[in-house]
Amino acid sequence: MRLYWNRPTGVDRVCVAYLQAIVGAPEPCFGLARTRFGYLLLDRVGMRALLARLRGDVAWGQRSVGVEMLCRIAGSMRPAAEAELRRLCIGRATPSFLSRMLRRHLPEATVYVNVDHANLGARKLHAIRELTGARITVFVHDTIPLDHPELQTPESREKFAAFLRLVQSQADLILTNSQVSRDAILRHGSTNAPEVVVAHLGVETPVASDVSDLKLPDRYVMFLGTIEPRKNLSMLLDVWDRMVETRAEDDIPHLVICGRRGWMVDELTARLDASPLRGKLLHEFNDLDDAQIFGVLRGARAMVYPTLVEGYGLPAVESAMLGTPLICNDLPVIREILQKYPIYAKVSDSYSWETAILSLAAKQPASERTGGQTEIRFEPPSWDAHFNTVLKVT
Repeated sequence: MRLYWNRPTGVDRVCVAYLQAIVGAPEPCFGLARTRFGYLLLDRVGMRALLARLRGDVAWGQRSVGVEMLCRIAGSMRPAAEAELRRLCIGRATPSFLSRMLRRHLPEATVYVNVDHANLGARKLHAIRELTGARITVFVHDTIPLDHPELQTPESREKFAAFLRLVQSQADLILTNSQVSRDAILRHGSTNAPEVVVAHLGVETPVASDVSDLKLPDRYVMFLGTIEPRKNLSMLLDVWDRMVETRAEDDIPHLVICGRRGWMVDELTARLDASPLRGKLLHEFNDLDDAQIFGVLRGARAMVYPTLVEGYGLPAVESAMLGTPLICNDLPVIREILQKYPIYAKVSDSYSWETAILSLAAKQPASERTGGQTEIRFEPPSWDAHFNTVLKVT
């Protein structure tokens, strides 16, 4: 998994859930960390310590003057995190000696589980294969870089294609999050590809904080997600521009955008920065933490999710868990997970979006409704059910 410093991505959340489940299981467990200088091996004690730091329960520890300088040079916490992991590890090795380290510490019939697409290389899998009876399980979250290359950089497309080829040739089992993702993986698969098993992702109950300091407008809808091409924020900006042309400003709900700015969005971010609606009907927050995000979401009249493609759609699931009304692009994976909870509108029909937005904006936010006002309740998948499925096949 990657180390993150701000709000974790959907993949980050899955990694943390797996880490928590594995350290809580009775079987011996180990974690393999890739650093700039090689690999570090953690035992259960080290993995629990890592989990506590990722959850923010424990600080990353005291940093030396040298590490502080590296952090300033790198512009991130990575040097500090790697220094802490070196303190927690039971073994370390350069890439050339990875096999030797694993053979020294790991038992026979080890099951290697990779939940993140990052740092999975042939050298690592070859080293694991040298363990007697080892099995390799890899979680593939989606195949978006292959299915929608126009939404990716050339580098990310090539990197993902190489990743999927490696997984299909070396893994014993592939896990994925939805039937839609499974179908896509099989569509891109080779004749000797491993079995692909679906396990819907669990979601923790959102805990919201007070966000009165953000001075949010009284009546707003929320966009949640990384600002990148596939999230289709530009369509929403078109809707708001049209509403401004045809309606009085007091009749138009505010749009609150929550998410960091991503890649391939120079034109879009320039439009956001130059919009005459900015600070009036358009508000952008790039660095809120989870509790603040959920506080904003709880007070929204609706969440708008015009994404062009998704592997799972975690922000939409979080919205449904809070009881916030949801307008979604009509995607098969959203129907698979959320079923009848959202209002579905095709992104090719922006007038349907405008109608749905105005309708929901006229209602009370979910946080102020009394019981019985929400017609459809959403029962989210649980992590217990997810890991029950995983344990049966790994």
